[in-house]
Amino acid sequence: MPRASFGLILANRAVVLGAIQARDLIELSQQAEASGAFDTLWVGDSLLAKPRLEAIALLSALAGATSRMRLAVGCMATFVHRHPLLLAQQWASLDVLSRGRALLAVCLGGPDEQSAAQALEHRVMGIRSSERVGRMEEGIQILRKVFSGEKVSHQGEFYQFEGVKIEPRPVQQPCPIWIASNPTGLTWKGGASASDAAVERGFRRVARFADGWMTNKVTPAQFREQWARIARMTRAEGRNPDALGSALYHNININEDRPQALEESKTFLDTYYTSKFSPAFVEGWTVAGSPAQCIAELREYVAAGLTHISLRLTSWDQRGQLKRFLAEVAPALAGGR
Repeated sequence: MPRASFGLILANRAVVLGAIQARDLIELSQQAEASGAFDTLWVGDSLLAKPRLEAIALLSALAGATSRMRLAVGCMATFVHRHPLLLAQQWASLDVLSRGRALLAVCLGGPDEQSAAQALEHRVMGIRSSERVGRMEEGIQILRKVFSGEKVSHQGEFYQFEGVKIEPRPVQQPCPIWIASNPTGLTWKGGASASDAAVERGFRRVARFADGWMTNKVTPAQFREQWARIARMTRAEGRNPDALGSALYHNININEDRPQALEESKTFLDTYYTSKFSPAFVEGWTVAGSPAQCIAELREYVAAGLTHISLRLTSWDQRGQLKRFLAEVAPALAGGR
């Protein structure tokens, strides 16, 4: 079987919701690192749409609490709101503090029509929803320039500057920038989330700009087909598709009663995102059931070619679920790594 690494997604929004304490995130991270089952810690990002502990601040704290795991944000939904030069200094500082463990996965965030809170977020930050694609692509190009540590200039649609040098420069050269997207994933109530043209543009964006692709809400078969498509596009862009990383942003709930596991996951996700997801949506986004069922589902994703699977524990009993994963699921997956 192909090899894949695993990451733990920390529920940093749960601190704002009062379900866990900030110190719990630190302790869970240290337990995850000590286990050896995970190689990456992931945190989410939002400003007003889904408030939580700020991603870079949290990852900086984790840089001091851990020593081995990569520290990742996936996805940085506020990337289009952040000035690239300020973000570049913050992210480079994180990479220095963590001794080269930072991993940035950027995304577009939601459109205005997703929610009133999302529309407000764009409005108060002075960003039009229609600008998100342009700002993301230009922002990635700026980060790549200034991460070099050289004095650079840029004249773009949204940002212009001359002779700027950002210090410190990241330890990692190049410092990885991934794109997170799921243009074909299930919407909250079913169906494709984007038109064929938008899907084409989304995949082309990964092929042209990214060091890796993170996706979610896809089946193993869907991932295999889409990854092959991205690989073809990457080759057409004159880049090596074998150098491109892949990751799945997924959920897990271990419970011998699968319907109960999915019900708990739905309650968790509905609360976490202040939404009301359909049962089918939750099932498509969650590995659930007995340890054997969870192992089998995860192996299907690994067999589809994923190089990394990040897992969020969709239960308020974060410690209990982590304990079960480490004792009953992780050992069976270690042989394929």
